[in-house]
Amino acid sequence: MNAGSDQQDLKKEKILEAAYEQFLHYGYSKTTMNEIAGALSMSKALLYYYFPDKSELYIAVTRKLATEYLKTIEDKIAQITDLKEAFVFQIDNHHDFIVKNYNFFDFIRLNEQNLPDTIWDIVDQIRQTEMDLLGNAIISEATRGKIKPVDNPREIIDLLLDALNGVRVSSAGHKKNSFPRKEHLDEIHKKRLLLVDIFIKGLKY
Repeated sequence: MNAGSDQQDLKKEKILEAAYEQFLHYGYSKTTMNEIAGALSMSKALLYYYFPDKSELYIAVTRKLATEYLKTIEDKIAQITDLKEAFVFQIDNHHDFIVKNYNFFDFIRLNEQNLPDTIWDIVDQIRQTEMDLLGNAIISEATRGKIKPVDNPREIIDLLLDALNGVRVSSAGHKKNSFPRKEHLDEIHKKRLLLVDIFIKGLKY
């Protein structure tokens, strides 16, 4: 890779970091490209050279966050030998990720019924990776003889993730939007841990 490409990659990385801080602090709707350019001491024209519009920049930051999230769970779950610990880590890490970035996700919360396909592609990438990691954890646990053999671990994980995503608090009712309100996150987290505990017990002899 030549020096020019390195410089461009470095500049893009700095743009993503600055944009993340702006989106996180102000939310998508209240963040402007002018403010991001100002935070970088960069001309607006140069910012548009790298990212033609705010939505494309937001998607790039979302993809970066997803990559970092997946690396964290891949690295950790690869070291865990206890099935329940692996599931609890995934739930805890997902909870912490949403809490930390809650304001950043206002675009997704407000546009959940009409999100760009690229956002859904990122969401699907996260889900597929989680299915692979947790499915492999089930296979490893069965190989060690700690749980019953499982013929279709990926299907089971798919069902479990659906159940975890469907957890609500009673005050939230059955609203259309699936992205929870911030004040409900802790209660949802506790319910998900309880659900996983029941799930793990069901896999044992």
